[in-house]
Amino acid sequence: MTHMYETAAEIADLDALLSTSLRRSGPHLRSIVTEHERTLDAAQLTGLLTGMRTLALATVSAAGEPRISGVDGHLLHGRWVCTTAGNAAKARHLRARPAVSAAHLVGDDLGVFTHGTAEFLTDEHPDFAGIEGHLAAHYGSSPSSWGDDIVYLRIQPRWMVAYAFAKDALLGELSTPPDSQRPSDHDVDQ
Repeated sequence: MTHMYETAAEIADLDALLSTSLRRSGPHLRSIVTEHERTLDAAQLTGLLTGMRTLALATVSAAGEPRISGVDGHLLHGRWVCTTAGNAAKARHLRARPAVSAAHLVGDDLGVFTHGTAEFLTDEHPDFAGIEGHLAAHYGSSPSSWGDDIVYLRIQPRWMVAYAFAKDALLGELSTPPDSQRPSDHDVDQ
């Protein structure tokens, strides 16, 4: 298992969010994502999702139409963080309408679904230095150096569910996360 960034309080908060989210979900979802049998708790989730994970990030256009694109997501302190160009469609959408959804899927084995609000982090934000340090260590350079207008986004989750079809087998694979082994294009935008 690689480094986890979450404090005990952050793990407790994430556990409460995961439990509450599942219990507030409809019967169809709960029939598939069965509590304890096919769910991950916060410690398991943060232990499993270290490093970069590809996210499908959903935003809403000015016309109210859904848009989805891929981003490099990092689960830090129990919240997804990513970067993108300031002129990307997703950044424009989120500035105007900060509601966001994100999904990380690994075949039938793992699904992490998040709904929340996008928060733009500037270098004055107290968490910025730690996030940028993590990202720079992962990529070998600071995302800020990739362009003139790189924005840092964090999802403040209001709903999150973590599904694991064969939880014991999945947790046995903690040593080699699949996405962290591939080079990344950092961001895919429509």
